Amino acid sequence: MITFSLQSGSNGNAIYVEAEGVRLMFDAGISAKQAKLRMQQRGRSMHGLDGLILSHDHSDHVRHAGTYARLFRLPVYCTRRTHSAVQFQLGPMEDLRYFQAGETLSFGEGRVLVRTIPTPHDAVDGVCFVVECAAAKLGIFLDLGHPFLMLHSALRSVDACYIESNYDPQMLEAGPYPPELKERIRGERGHISNNEAAELLAGCGKRLRWAALAHLSAENNAPEVALRTHRARLGEDYPLLIATRHSPTEILSLE
Repeated sequence: MITFSLQSGSNGNAIYVEAEGVRLMFDAGISAKQAKLRMQQRGRSMHGLDGLILSHDHSDHVRHAGTYARLFRLPVYCTRRTHSAVQFQLGPMEDLRYFQAGETLSFGEGRVLVRTIPTPHDAVDGVCFVVECAAAKLGIFLDLGHPFLMLHSALRSVDACYIESNYDPQMLEAGPYPPELKERIRGERGHISNNEAAELLAGCGKRLRWAALAHLSAENNAPEVALRTHRARLGEDYPLLIATRHSPTEILSLE
């Protein structure tokens, strides 16, 4: 299995995963032009994907899904409630396939499975994912709300993961956001902080091949702050990287 993040942050999210001949895109928060360019930079094409899978209805994850579907002729997978929330924004999609939160999707005649896990994030019907093939399991854990029970068990099951590390509590408190937005971010249905993400990873021991810190806030976090927090909890040798807001990661392997 290989994967890379095309971009991650409130300015747009998209993650590519390839395994056992199956090619999947998770979320569509960046423009079709940028998605095509960044895929080409990693030797991949937006055409011929086996599915575009949407995590929830927030615009930084779905705003370009309709364009992807029409331009690249992709099947789109989402929950019925997510589609209802964004259908007028996205426009018509010829091949739309619904799943229920908690359901496992099957691709490539069962060679690749995508487990969908309901999240407490403040979306209408949000999910995160575990992608599984014979060789490995990858977690895609973004927009989580808080460290809920199923997240702990999912993290312990995977070989590598993208994990939300959205904000630094001190930066959020001192920052310019109004009080109600600060409460939303650090509340039970908001986002995971650097400290919370580090504690979640610590619960996995040293079994993960790598963890990509994702969905970092531009105003309330910084890559060096996130890495410093995680290094303090996990040690200097823990395999960490940053999924950035403006460029793709390197191609990451789980082989």
